[in-house]
Amino acid sequence: MDEPAQFSLETSVTPARASLVGDWTATRMGSAAAELAAELRDLKDVEFELLGVERLDSAGALAIIRAASGRLDPGRVRARPETMRLLEMVEEAVNTEPVVHRPPKDFHQLTIRIGKGVVDLALDVWDTLIFAGHLMAVGAKSLLNPRRIRWAACVAQIERAGLDAIPIVATTSFFIGAVVALLGANMLQQFGAQVFAVELIGIAVLREFNIIITAVLLAGRSASSFAAEIGSMKMNQEIDAMKVMGVDPFEALVFPRFFALLLTIPLLTFVATLAGLLGGMLVTWSVLDLGPAFFIQRILDNVGASHFLIGMSKAPVMAAVIAGIGCRQGLEVGGDVESLGRRVTAAVVHAIFAIILIDAMFALAYMELDL
Repeated sequence: MDEPAQFSLETSVTPARASLVGDWTATRMGSAAAELAAELRDLKDVEFELLGVERLDSAGALAIIRAASGRLDPGRVRARPETMRLLEMVEEAVNTEPVVHRPPKDFHQLTIRIGKGVVDLALDVWDTLIFAGHLMAVGAKSLLNPRRIRWAACVAQIERAGLDAIPIVATTSFFIGAVVALLGANMLQQFGAQVFAVELIGIAVLREFNIIITAVLLAGRSASSFAAEIGSMKMNQEIDAMKVMGVDPFEALVFPRFFALLLTIPLLTFVATLAGLLGGMLVTWSVLDLGPAFFIQRILDNVGASHFLIGMSKAPVMAAVIAGIGCRQGLEVGGDVESLGRRVTAAVVHAIFAIILIDAMFALAYMELDL
């Protein structure tokens, strides 16, 4: 039968002998530990008799070591081997001095931050490649077997990410075209070449501003929406539930959004082109007194369709980047709201940065090709 912790102290012999019996455990020790420490406080030479201890845990071992002022002389302890091993382990842990790590300073701290940044960048690139590979595999399966495509989800995303964005894209592009026309008219009037403002508007809108404005607006509108929607599902463990049911989140969530942007960004770019040219045409008509017929004819003769095709060629790449970044950041959301906010912000920032970088790469490539 289990007995509570007890002890007896014999001081008539030298050294004094403390005999412990019963269960010296956290639940059975009671006040025996405090009483033993009080009895041994003034004794410097004590021998411990622990053969009567039935059970001993780390709490009991710690109480015995503290009663012995933190040190046990193995030659003054009579106990079973397993009891001695536990006492030695607890004594070593108690008497181990904590190691103080001084925080790095100045240049050392800078190198650590740079190293962590490089490692984080490499891991992020690796995760991006994994995401892109998974998405390409799902896209190939969907193209080979169109019945796998969730058409209802694709149509819903086309409406939300594409059609609902037409007013804001058209309005923004209209004013951008008007601003370019005003700047061109004011600058070229100084040289008597205000008629060339039409070419300036046409090349700027058809080649650059149509796709840039559309992509930036969708980066702030759709990329953040994708990250928030998928991230919220990740927080609520809905994505884990989909995996348990055998549903691939890439097929159900990522591919419909990717497919929707791939179809809608060219349409929105075309709308942005018309709106930008309309804004420029109205400004040149009111400021330079160049009528709409003259404006359109000069666009057709001196600008042509090549610049429009160059701008449209960027649309699929922008769509893939915006959808990929938004969905990937959503899948990286953790279990708290703070992580959701960080990932949504990262989706917008990364998408806009990628848009500017890709447009610069396209500009360099077309310049080398003399297009």
